Amino acid sequence: MKSDQQPLTHFDASGQAHMVDVGKKSETHRIAIATGVISMQPATLELIKQGNSKKGDVLGIARIAAIQASKKTSDLIPLCHPIPLTHVSVSFNIDDASASILCTVTTETYGKTGVEMEALTAVSTGLLTIYDMCKAADRGMVISNIRLAEKRGGKSGDWVSGI
Repeated sequence: MKSDQQPLTHFDASGQAHMVDVGKKSETHRIAIATGVISMQPATLELIKQGNSKKGDVLGIARIAAIQASKKTSDLIPLCHPIPLTHVSVSFNIDDASASILCTVTTETYGKTGVEMEALTAVSTGLLTIYDMCKAADRGMVISNIRLAEKRGGKSGDWVSGI
C-alpha cells in the first residue's frame, strides 16, 4: 500500500468483512455529488427530447428512479449503512453534439456517515432507467464515467475530483 493510501475500512484486523462502526463519529452536514453519462444514437436522443418514447417521459421516470434508488442503497450495497437522506436532487443535461445525457445527483444528510454511495447508486439507476426505457430503439447505448465528483462534510473534510 502506498503511504498516502488509507486502509480499507470494511475489513477488520483479521481480514473479515464488517460494517464500519460509525457510533462515535460526529453528526455533520454531508453532501455528495456524483455524475455519469449515457451515450446513444442521435435519433434515440431525439425520441427522449420529444417525449415520444412508448414508455412515456424518459427523463421524468429516470429522475424518480434515481431518487428511489438513493433511498434503497443500503439494501443493494451489503456493508452500506442505512441513512436518513434530507435531500436528493437529480438533473439531466442533454448534449446534442455528442448525443449523450449527463446525469448529476446531489445527496444530503445530517449524520455520522457520508452519502457518496447514495449519490453513485442514484446516478447508476437513473442511467440504467434511461437505457431500459430506450433499449427498443437503441441497444448500443453506453453508460460511462460514473464517478464521485465532490463530497463535503465529515471527518475527512471536503473533496473535489480533479477529473
